[in-house]
Amino acid sequence: MPIDYRKQAAEDTSDFVLLSDYVPDIVQEIRYYSTYNFVGDRIDYYEEPCAILTLEAARALKAVSNRVIAQGYRLKVFDAYRPAGAVRRFVLWGVEDLDLRMKPFFYPDLEKEELFSKGYIAGRSGHSRGSTVDLTLLDMSTGKEADMGSPFDLFSEISHPDSRDVTPEQYDNRMLLQKAMTGCGFRPIDCEWWHFTLEDEPFPETYFEFPVSSRILKR
Repeated sequence: MPIDYRKQAAEDTSDFVLLSDYVPDIVQEIRYYSTYNFVGDRIDYYEEPCAILTLEAARALKAVSNRVIAQGYRLKVFDAYRPAGAVRRFVLWGVEDLDLRMKPFFYPDLEKEELFSKGYIAGRSGHSRGSTVDLTLLDMSTGKEADMGSPFDLFSEISHPDSRDVTPEQYDNRMLLQKAMTGCGFRPIDCEWWHFTLEDEPFPETYFEFPVSSRILKR
C-alpha cells in the first residue's frame, strides 16, 4: 500500500536518509551546526553536522553529483533538511533578538525586519519538508569553492541568481550549478543562488520537527 504522505507524522524519519550514504562524494559544511551563520550561534535542533534529505531528493542529488563531477566539480552542501524548530529560532531571532553581531557579514545593507519582507527568512521553510538543499560547487582543480560572486547566506540583491552585479565568470558559475540542478528535477528561487527544491517533493505539505542527527534515522 502506498504511503499517505499527508498523514505522515512530523516526527517520522522513515523516508529520510543521510545524504552522505547516497552521495559519498559530497562535501559538507553544515553552517547551522556551527556559529558561523547569520545568527552567530549553533542553531537549536542541529545535533550533528550532517545533511539529511528525503530519499527522493538524495537520489536526485546523486544524479546532480554525477553531472558536475564529469565537469570537474563536486557538490558542497551548507544545509539540507531543517527542523521546523530551527526555523522558529530564526523567526524569534529576527523579531525579538537585538543581537546584530553578524550583520556586517550576512546582511550589511538590510535591517532585520527586511529579511522577512524580502523573502530571506520565512515563518515556514521548504527545508523543513526535507527536499530542499543549499549548496555550491567545489572546483576540483583548485580545491576551492567556485566563485559565485557572493557567499552563502549573504542576504543581498547580489545573491539573486540573475544579478548582473557579478562578473561574467561568476554568473556562469551560478548558471552551471543551476543547470545541473534543474536538469535533475530541482527548481531554484529568485533571491538565493544556492537554494533548490525538488520539483516532485514527496511531502509538499508536511513540515518535520525531528532533529538533525544520524542516530534518529530508521535503518
